[in-house]
Amino acid sequence: MLSFPDFFTACSGKWTTERIYHSMPQGSIERSYTEYQVKPISPTDKQRILTLSTQAGIKVEVQLATVQQEDLPGFAISFNTRSETGETVSMSLQALFVPDTYISAESTAVKLPPPVAAQIATQPEGEVIQGFYLRDEGYSEAGTAVGRFTYQPTRQTLEMTTYYRRSVAVDQMRMVAPNLRLRTIVTYQRPDNTNEIPTIIDLVGFGVEQRSV
Repeated sequence: MLSFPDFFTACSGKWTTERIYHSMPQGSIERSYTEYQVKPISPTDKQRILTLSTQAGIKVEVQLATVQQEDLPGFAISFNTRSETGETVSMSLQALFVPDTYISAESTAVKLPPPVAAQIATQPEGEVIQGFYLRDEGYSEAGTAVGRFTYQPTRQTLEMTTYYRRSVAVDQMRMVAPNLRLRTIVTYQRPDNTNEIPTIIDLVGFGVEQRSV
C-alpha cells in the first residue's frame, strides 16, 4: 500500500499510454497514444503554484521551507499525444496536491458538488485523503486550473476533479503494479447553476499506462 507522498514518488519516470475515448453525443470512438515524462515537483515550483492559488481564494497554512513541504506532493509532467487521425498535442505542466488539513479557514474557495463519478465515502475517517488540486495549466482550457482530489491508500488510487468553465473532468489514476497504472476519464457538461451536480456526460476515456524500465 502506497502512502500519499509515496504514490507521487512511484509516478516518476517515463510512461506510455494507450487510450480509447468514447464521445457520448456523437457515439464515436477515438484512440490515442501518449508518452509521458514525470518528475517530482521542486520546492520553487510548489511555491509558485501556491502563489497562483491565492487568486482562486485558496490560502494554505504551511511553510514550504520546513519539512511540511513533503506533505504537499505533486509532479511535473511533459507529454506528447498522437491520435489515430494523426493529430498531435504536446504540453508541460506542474501540479500540486494540498490536503484539506493544510487549507486555512480564511480561504474563500468554494467546494463545488462533485459528479457521481467523483463521489466517495469518507468514513471511516482517515481512510481517504481529500484536498485541492492545483495546476499551472489546464488540459481543455488554458490557464491555471483548480479542482478537488481524493486519494485512497488501500486502493492506491488518485482521483482528480477539475472544474473548467464549460466542463467538469474526473480523472482517476490507479497503481495496480509498480510499473502499471489504470486510467479512466469522465467529462461532464458543467451546469449553469454552480450548486447543481453535473450529470450530462460528454466523454468517457480508458487507458493502460506502462512505465519504461
